[in-house]
Amino acid sequence: MEFDPTLPKWTQIAEVIRTRIKDGTYPPHHLISEVRMEQEFGVARVTIRKVTAALREEGLIVTTPGMGSFVAPRRPQEPNGTA
Repeated sequence: MEFDPTLPKWTQIAEVIRTRIKDGTYPPHHLISEVRMEQEFGVARVTIRKVTAALREEGLIVTTPGMGSFVAPRRPQEPNGTA
């Protein structure tokens, strides 16, 4: 991945992962591996931890100590189309 030098790398990586979650590339309960992200994006673990923290705050992933981070189950849609 080629990074935009005007934006923090972690925000750019978070957007990639966010898109993968939303388009179904990463389905609910899919393991979000910090090691794999480090390798794929060529960044330090501290950068990946910022990514997972942001996605966790958004409710897109859940982290279980000792097990890892996983795509959160999808919430049912409200009748008016909002979650």
